[in-house]
Amino acid sequence: MPQIMLGDDMIEVDAAIIAQGLGLEPGLIQPMMHDGKITSLCERGEDEDAGTYRLSFFTANKRLRVIVNEAGEVVRQSAVTSPDKPLSDKMRRPGI
Repeated sequence: MPQIMLGDDMIEVDAAIIAQGLGLEPGLIQPMMHDGKITSLCERGEDEDAGTYRLSFFTANKRLRVIVNEAGEVVRQSAVTSPDKPLSDKMRRPGI
């Protein structure tokens, strides 16, 4: 079963979660991240969102967002695809 593991200074996401959300094969995720073809961003919830994390994964024309709680359980997930052109800079942030 795909999982998200949260540690003190790390978050580990099963490649199957990213692959499914971006419409890719799981075996492509790590090489694409290494090559910078998939970037990511992690944001910690504040105020009413405290206790959650928003994990965003970007390719040239897709964005996957996964909201997880402190136990690593997916609370919400959404994906956006722009088939005709790359996502705008506002939708595609650089990785961390």
